[in-house]
Amino acid sequence: MTEIHKTDIVVIGAGPTGLFSVFEAGMLKMKCHVIDSLEVIGGQCQALYPEKPIYDIPAHPSILASELIEKLEEQAKPFDPIYHLNQRVDKVEKNADGSFTVTTSKHNVVKCKAIIIAAGCGAFGPNRPPLARIEEFEEKSVFYAVRSKAEFAGKNVVIAGGGDSAVDWALNLAPIAKKV
Repeated sequence: MTEIHKTDIVVIGAGPTGLFSVFEAGMLKMKCHVIDSLEVIGGQCQALYPEKPIYDIPAHPSILASELIEKLEEQAKPFDPIYHLNQRVDKVEKNADGSFTVTTSKHNVVKCKAIIIAAGCGAFGPNRPPLARIEEFEEKSVFYAVRSKAEFAGKNVVIAGGGDSAVDWALNLAPIAKKV
């Protein structure tokens, strides 16, 4: 049986903006349910570059992405947000009274008065190269994100694609990777 939750606000996205939205809503005495397609809160900061420094956060000349998420989670925690992780929003319906009903891919139903879309780039996944059986090597010798630089210490590293992120990781991993 599907459980129906009731809250003031549904926040779509558990990245920095979504977490700060929970804090701001909490300051106004509003409760939040947060829905995110990732298995952990933190959005791209946590999923793609937790050990990367960020330089454009007010009052922090430099802060690691994972540290930013820890601080935002701590800031939101007193307001008891309910997290619906590893699921996406499949349906949003506007009710006759002006409220909304949000249904997730795991069949969670949340009735709310407002929705904040803090989805950043939206749900995302790896851009897999078209190689046969690539899945067999994922998280063993093929990685789509650097979660811990230490995992790559002393190893041969090849970075393909990624634009600015690829350059950032090449610069960050060069000092610890195996020299060839």
